[in-house]
Amino acid sequence: MSGNSQFAYYLQLAVRSFKRNRVLTALMVLAIALGIGAAMTTLTVFYVLSGDPLPGKSQALFQPRLDPRSMTGYVPGDEPPDNMSRLDAEALLRDARADRQALMTSGNVAVEPRRDNLPAFRQNSRFTSADFFPMFQVPFKYGAPWTAKEDASRARVVVLGKELNQRLFGGANSVGKTIWADNYELRVIGVIEDWHPQPNFYDLTVDRGFGEPEQLFVPFSSSRDMRMSPQGSISCWDDSSTLPEGTRDANAKCIWMQYWVELNTPQKAAAYRQYLDNYVAQQRSAGIYVRPTAPKLDSVMEWLDYKRVVPADVRLQMWLAFGFLAVCLLNTVGLLLAKFLRRSGEIGVRRALGAPKRAIFAQCLVEAGSIGLAGGLLGLLLAQFGLWAVRQQSVGYAALARLDPAMLATTFVLAVAASVLAGLLPAWRACQVTPAIQLKSQ
Repeated sequence: MSGNSQFAYYLQLAVRSFKRNRVLTALMVLAIALGIGAAMTTLTVFYVLSGDPLPGKSQALFQPRLDPRSMTGYVPGDEPPDNMSRLDAEALLRDARADRQALMTSGNVAVEPRRDNLPAFRQNSRFTSADFFPMFQVPFKYGAPWTAKEDASRARVVVLGKELNQRLFGGANSVGKTIWADNYELRVIGVIEDWHPQPNFYDLTVDRGFGEPEQLFVPFSSSRDMRMSPQGSISCWDDSSTLPEGTRDANAKCIWMQYWVELNTPQKAAAYRQYLDNYVAQQRSAGIYVRPTAPKLDSVMEWLDYKRVVPADVRLQMWLAFGFLAVCLLNTVGLLLAKFLRRSGEIGVRRALGAPKRAIFAQCLVEAGSIGLAGGLLGLLLAQFGLWAVRQQSVGYAALARLDPAMLATTFVLAVAASVLAGLLPAWRACQVTPAIQLKSQ
C-alpha cells in the first residue's frame, strides 16, 4: 500500500473513531481550540509589535544619540537621551558623514482648504530634511520629494500623504497646486502612497510609535521660518525661555529632535561611530559637553529593543497563554490515552493479523493530528474573537491586532504540531498492546 493510500486509510479510521466517541472527541477538540485561541491571540499581538518595521532596509538605518546636558541630575552609567538638540542635529547634517542623513520632528499644523464645504482642520505633520524619503523608502504616487537645494533655500514646498490628498484634491494629481497651512501658502511637489511603518520607529515620542500616519511633510528649515509648531517631548537644561526664539532656537539648550542616518556597510557604521566619538571629544574640549557619557549608534532593532516597544504586559500575557496551551495539551494527552487504550481489543486484532507497531503508531498520530486540525479551525475563530477584543482597547497598537497570512498558517501548524506532540505518548502506549493477551480476553 502506497504512502498516500495508507494515510487515507488511517484518516478513514480516525473519522470512524470520532463518530464512535463524539463526546470525548469534542472535549479534545475544545481543549486544543481553547489553548490555540489564547496562544495565537497573544502571539499575534507580540508578532506585530516586535516585527521589523522596514524589512530589507532597517539593518542599514541607525540613530545617533549624544548627551549635551549639564551635570545636574547626572548618574554614572546614564544613557544618552533619546532625542537630539537642534544644534547637534544641524551640525551632524552639515558634516554629512553618512550615506544619507535626516533630522526631523513631528508637528501639528492648521490646514485651511480653499473649498466652501471643507472647514479648516489640524493635521499631524513631519518637519524633516530631504533624505528622509529615500532613506526610509517612502513610495510616491505623484511627483517627488524635495531636494537638499530646497532645504538650503528654505523653499515653501510640501509633500502630502495619499489620504490628505484625497481630502483636499479628491485624489487627483495635485503636484504644482498649493495649500494653505498655518497661514502660509505651500506648493505641492509630491504625494506619497500609503506608508506607515509599524512601529513608527523613527519617532517613538508620539503614541509610542503606534499613532496615525503623518500626512503632511514640510522641509524643517522652512517650518522654522514659518514658525510652525513642533510637537512631541522636549527636555531643557537651561532657562531657554529667555532666548529670542525660545526652546526651539538653534542654540537652545533643549533636546527635542530625531536624527537618523543610513550606513550601508559595517565598515561605514564603524567609521561613523568613530566620527561621533571625535565629535563628542571636540565638544568637550570646547566646554560645550560636560558629561562623560559615550555616544551611541543604535540600529533600528536595537533601538526598538532598548525602548521596550513591546510592553511588558504583552510579553507576560503571551507566556501565560502558552502556559495555558501546555495545560490544555496535558489534558489532551490524558484523553487520547484513555481513547486509545479503550481500543486495545481492536488494536490487538490488527496486530494479530500482521499490522506492525509502526502502523499502529502512525494511525494514532494521524488521529491526533486530525483532532489538532479540527481544534485549529475552532481555535482560529477564538483567536479572531480575541483579536477583536484587543482592537476594542484604547491602546495605540490595538488596530494592528489582526491575523496576517503568516500567522494564519502558524495557527494550523501550531495546532497540528501540538496535537501530534500530545499524541506521542498515547500512540506509543497503544502500539505496545500485546496481541495474545487481548485475543485471550475477547
